[in-house]
Amino acid sequence: MLKLSKRLQAIADYVTTGSRLADIGSDHGMLPVYLLQTGKCPAAIAGELNRGPYEAAVKQAADAGLSQLLSVRQGDGLGVLQPGEADTITIAGMGGSLMSGILEAGRLAGKLDGVNELVLQPNVGEELVREWLLKHSWHLQAETILEEDGKIYEVLHAVRALEADRLNAALYDGAFLALPYASEKKMEIIKAMGPYLLRRPVPVLHTKWRQELAKLASICERMAGSALPEAMVKLEQFKEQMRTIEEVLQCLPTDIPSSS
Repeated sequence: MLKLSKRLQAIADYVTTGSRLADIGSDHGMLPVYLLQTGKCPAAIAGELNRGPYEAAVKQAADAGLSQLLSVRQGDGLGVLQPGEADTITIAGMGGSLMSGILEAGRLAGKLDGVNELVLQPNVGEELVREWLLKHSWHLQAETILEEDGKIYEVLHAVRALEADRLNAALYDGAFLALPYASEKKMEIIKAMGPYLLRRPVPVLHTKWRQELAKLASICERMAGSALPEAMVKLEQFKEQMRTIEEVLQCLPTDIPSSS
């Protein structure tokens, strides 16, 4: 049986037992093979755009003796699916902008019909994914942040729910943040940093945003010598962003658990 990385295992743990899986951007097909081997999923589809990873996924399925249960398809995004073929879609290892675009194109093409669950792991731009989920009434049921091999990942678990808008309104209510900000600003902070992650801030969340502060400080240092008006405006925006991150981190609980 395959042993998954910590990142892929976090994704696998969110997949509902008994669901038919579609793993988009499946690379070597490790996630669907693992879920089939463990019996968590009865059938799966692996979608991959590029020829090399597609062929690797085909080989992975064959080597595991799962070619009858795992349909490996080459194509762009959710274009590899027919409506109603999958209960759960997983997408991992790409930017939030690309991921949101894939979801939106799939939604418009009816590819999300019958899908009840999304497990998403954007490498950057997590706020764009949370924004898409909010806009299209998917309830963010859980999220995880973890560190592996020096990289930090967030995994988002969203489901269809009859009262998704009401549940999301409560989830993104910024009253829990003890900061004197307008509700609109709190909403932007929560979309960027994660509603569950902010409510239960583990050490790796602080690590991620301390790293972000260091990046912004480096950018500000490089921009400080510029006399261009537009550079000065951007510099002030970055400084304001840094102040906000600092204030949010300072208001979070410090008696936090040692693992995510």
